[in-house]
Amino acid sequence: MKTFVAVFTGSPEATEASGWNALPEAERRAREVEGVKAWGAWMQANAAAVVDGGGPLGKTKRVDRHGVSDIRNAMAAYIVIRAVSHEAAAALFLDHPHFSIFPGDGVEIMERLPVPGQ
Repeated sequence: MKTFVAVFTGSPEATEASGWNALPEAERRAREVEGVKAWGAWMQANAAAVVDGGGPLGKTKRVDRHGVSDIRNAMAAYIVIRAVSHEAAAALFLDHPHFSIFPGDGVEIMERLPVPGQ
C-alpha cells in the first residue's frame, strides 16, 4: 500500500460559480447539513483507507528568505489515505461531497514519497 495526501481545494471563484452564496439562507443551511452527513458517510465508507482524517486548513503564512508574509492559496482541507495505486487513491474521491454538495472545486491527490537517503 502507498500513502497519499489529498488536498481539498476551493476558491472564491469556485464558490461564486456554484451559486452557493446566492442561495437563500435556509437552503444553504440545508445543503450544509446534507453535506456534513454525506462527508461523514464518505469517511465511514472509506475508513479502512484513512490514515489521518485531516481537517480544514486556516489562513496561510509563507516563510522565505525575505521573512514571513500572509498569502492566499486554494488549499481548504486535507486528509491522508492509503491505496494500492495513485489511480485507486484518486478514484476514492469521485463525486466527493466537497464539490458535489459544497462549493469546493476539487481534490488534489499526491503520493507521499520516501525521504531521500532514509
